Amino acid sequence: MPDKIKWGVLSTANIGVEHVIPAMQKGELTEVAAIASRKLARAEEAAEKLGLSKAYGSYDELLDDDEIDAIYNPLPNDQHVPWTIKAIEAGKHVLCEKPIALNANEAEKLLAISEKHPHIKVMEAFMYRFHPQWDIVKSWISVGMIGDINSIQSAFTYHNTDPDDFRNHPEMGGGGLLDIGSYCISSARYIFEAEPEKILSSVEIDPEFGVDRHASALMEFPEGTVSFYCSTQSDPIQNMTIYGSEGIIKFEIPFNPLEKEVTVSLIKDGSVIEKKKVQANHYTLQGDAFSEAIIEDGPVPTPLRDAVANMKVIDQIMKKGR
Repeated sequence: MPDKIKWGVLSTANIGVEHVIPAMQKGELTEVAAIASRKLARAEEAAEKLGLSKAYGSYDELLDDDEIDAIYNPLPNDQHVPWTIKAIEAGKHVLCEKPIALNANEAEKLLAISEKHPHIKVMEAFMYRFHPQWDIVKSWISVGMIGDINSIQSAFTYHNTDPDDFRNHPEMGGGGLLDIGSYCISSARYIFEAEPEKILSSVEIDPEFGVDRHASALMEFPEGTVSFYCSTQSDPIQNMTIYGSEGIIKFEIPFNPLEKEVTVSLIKDGSVIEKKKVQANHYTLQGDAFSEAIIEDGPVPTPLRDAVANMKVIDQIMKKGR
C-alpha cells in the first residue's frame, strides 16, 4: 500500500487554491500532485503557485492520469454529481465539496452508482466534523455533562450580491441553504445522531437572483428541537449553542475556523465551568482521514448515505418554506 495518496483537483476554485490544497499539502497521508482547469493557463498558474507537478487543461485529462489515486471536487454545486460520477467511473476515489448534490434525488443517483463500485471511496466534504473542537463537544455530550439535549440553535451568514458568483445563480445550485444552511442541518443531525421528524421553515427568494437569500427552520428531532438561520445577504456570523437539562455548550466558531484558535465553553448555572481552546486545520485532518480510509480500505468517516439524508432535509425545508 502507498504511504501517501496522490490527489488531483478539479478546477482552480478559490476554496481549493486558497484553503484546501495548502492544508492538504501539510497532511501526513496526502500528496496533491495535479490540478485541472478548463483553461490550461489557469491550471498552470495555480500549479506554479502551489508547487504542484502537473497541470491539465481539461478535467478529463486529469481523470485519465493513472498516477492519481483520488480527486477533490470543489466545482460549482451543479457539477458535483456529474464529475464525481465521471471520477468514480475513471477509478478515482472522490472527496466532493458540500452540498454533495442539488437535491436528494440527485444524491441518491450518486449513491446508487457508487454502490456499483464498492472499491471506490466517496465522501461529502463536511470538514467541520474533523476539527478537534467537535471531538470535545461530542465527548461532553456522551458523558452527560449537559444532561439531555433540549434544543440546538445556530446561525451562519455572509453578504454576497455579486451577480457573477455561482452562489447567486439558481441553475448552478446557488442560495444559502445549499451553501451554509447545510452546515446547520448537518451539525444538528450529527449531534442528535438522528433525523428530524417535523420541519417548519421560512424561505425568502431574492427577486433579482432567484436564489434563497434568507432561510429559517425549526426542526423537531426525537430528543429535542433545532432552530437555525442562514443568509447570503446578512452581516457575516456563525455560531451555535446547545441547550441541555443540566448545562449549555457554546461554540465560538463552529463551522469554519480555518486555523484560528477557537474556544468551546461548558456552562452550568450561568457560569463557565470548563473552557477548551483548540487550534487545527480541519481541511488537513479531513484529507488525512479520507486518505487513511483508502490506504486501509476501511469505511470513510462520513458515509454517502449521510449526505443523502442531509439533502432530504434541505429539500423539505425548501419545499415547506416557499
